[in-house]
Amino acid sequence: MPKTTLLAMKVAFLPLPNKLNAMDFYMQNERNEPSKWYRQFWPWFLIALPGTVVIASISTLVIAITHGDNLVRDDYYKDGLAINRYLEQDEAARLMQLSATGKLAQGYIEITLRGTTLPSYKHLLLRWQHPTSEDRDFKTVLINNGANHYSGQLPQDVSGRWYLALESFDNKDSRWRLKSHFDTDHTQQFTLGELSDDQSSRSEAK
Repeated sequence: MPKTTLLAMKVAFLPLPNKLNAMDFYMQNERNEPSKWYRQFWPWFLIALPGTVVIASISTLVIAITHGDNLVRDDYYKDGLAINRYLEQDEAARLMQLSATGKLAQGYIEITLRGTTLPSYKHLLLRWQHPTSEDRDFKTVLINNGANHYSGQLPQDVSGRWYLALESFDNKDSRWRLKSHFDTDHTQQFTLGELSDDQSSRSEAK
């Protein structure tokens, strides 16, 4: 039986003066008796501090595991070989005096290819590389519509800034490459490679 219940039963059988004295004594002891630790503020405050740190550490670990840094590359040998191949493609495009102009129009992209020794390609491949998120990178296959005019449908939203690389799609290993950067928030037209003065004037006239 609880302590308070026994005390109340004993007080009930006392004479009235003694009963009042006993009740006063009981109430004073109740006020002086310390409360349970889980009813106080400071124990929970001290527990909350390290608990918050643990929760924050676990959250940081989960974010680091699930969202890797795509800008960090670990295969430097393959990257070095790719850089050499890209330099050779850039030099081939320069020798062929290749250049291209393009524009966006209602979910489609149109590109005109120019050059001094320009073969007729059935398809071109346009690579889209996002500056910060590798998951958003994609490719667009362009179809020759005649007179070196190519077009293709965009599979996703291309708002923002992009790095572009244009190359031949018909050959397994393209000999040339044209590159540029493009911010669709500022303009819907872009240029790949270096245009000569004569080519620039013709492009502006169109």
